[in-house]
Amino acid sequence: MLKKPARLTVTAVALASLLLTGCSDGGGRGRDADGRITLRFQSLAWQKESVDANKELVEEWNAAHPEVRVEYVHGSWDSVHDQLLTSFEGGEAPDIIHDASDDLADFAYGGYLADLRKLLPARLRSDIPRRGWETTTFGEGVYGVPFLQEPRVLIANEKILEESGVRVPTPERPWSWPEFRQIAKELSGGDGKTFGVAWPLKDPVSATLNLGLSAGGQLFHRDEDGRAEVRFTEGDAVVADTVHDQVNTDRSASAATLGMGGSDTLPGFFGGKYAMVPLGFSYRQQIAQQAPEGFRWKVLPAPAGDEGPVQGVSPQTLSIAEDSPYKKEAMEFIDFFLQPANMARLAKGDWMLPTGTAALKDPALRTEKDGWATGAALAEHLVPAPAQSVRGYPEWKDKVATPAYQEYYSGAIDAEELRKRLVEDGNLVLARYQR
Repeated sequence: MLKKPARLTVTAVALASLLLTGCSDGGGRGRDADGRITLRFQSLAWQKESVDANKELVEEWNAAHPEVRVEYVHGSWDSVHDQLLTSFEGGEAPDIIHDASDDLADFAYGGYLADLRKLLPARLRSDIPRRGWETTTFGEGVYGVPFLQEPRVLIANEKILEESGVRVPTPERPWSWPEFRQIAKELSGGDGKTFGVAWPLKDPVSATLNLGLSAGGQLFHRDEDGRAEVRFTEGDAVVADTVHDQVNTDRSASAATLGMGGSDTLPGFFGGKYAMVPLGFSYRQQIAQQAPEGFRWKVLPAPAGDEGPVQGVSPQTLSIAEDSPYKKEAMEFIDFFLQPANMARLAKGDWMLPTGTAALKDPALRTEKDGWATGAALAEHLVPAPAQSVRGYPEWKDKVATPAYQEYYSGAIDAEELRKRLVEDGNLVLARYQR
């Protein structure tokens, strides 16, 4: 993502003033006159259960570590990239940084984040599978600890599903993409009022790319020199064509929801307008809290292609600022914060899956209630999102892929025009980042 010099200049002056004020105790950054260290931990937790879990763990750490105190700082997912960039430029970044793996590449390559390889304790390194670490590895370094992730699932109206008599998929035997298309037609009223599925694709790119892995779609490829380029194969067309055909040919998917976010589809889902909604796993919390009394819902695995139920994810991460003078202490807090029992607490608070294998064994994350067991069964099939480490991806996504997919799904352009824009226009964008 491009830097914004004018804004940074103004902000840097303001932050420099704050920095000078903060250092007036004479103890140096984060250390008071008595030698006690204070680490700033910026959390992006926003749901009450998650915020509570974060704050409780910080309090537990502080009670047991009077010489290394952690200060909880509340951040926002909506502005985290620009806010962190400003903080890095101003020399006032938090010591411990909560973010998502797909936001780390530019910070890692820019030298703002610490390489964690020599800091990671063996317990944490071995507890998280290699595919998890691949989401935070850029070049030779590891720049974040992945700790929460969520698969994309189908949330179904259980009453409509039962009455239809269709085969109910399981993680071991999910629907194929052609089967999903056929079943969506069977669950659709065909009257333009009730639909088999509602695709909330306000942000269509990550959903399309991550689900496309199941059909062999990869879209981003690297040559022998490591340069990334976009290629559009038959596998990349499976998910895109399914959505397009459901909306424009079968009329089994609502065109009205294409511009919606996931939460926007819930009133229609509760009202029986849509039999299924593809959503992130964490949306179950909203459904559990907002569904009308007596409404029965079920979590189903996403459809799978020739590659099986694999799908891409971008886990939530904890990183350490390169400028932090207390990297060792920061990692000790992260190690405490992500102990198996604590990681499970955080997962429950966010209604997501832990990346750690020990935390994933928690019985509360294996129960059938609210679909936890279905999600846990999918965990082993979650891999890094296709664009995870591609420099220039944010610009490609915003300027090229988002409008192209939106127009294709609405029927405004055909498949050939979609391919042309993604590949030809997209590679021009990526080339600027790889000169």
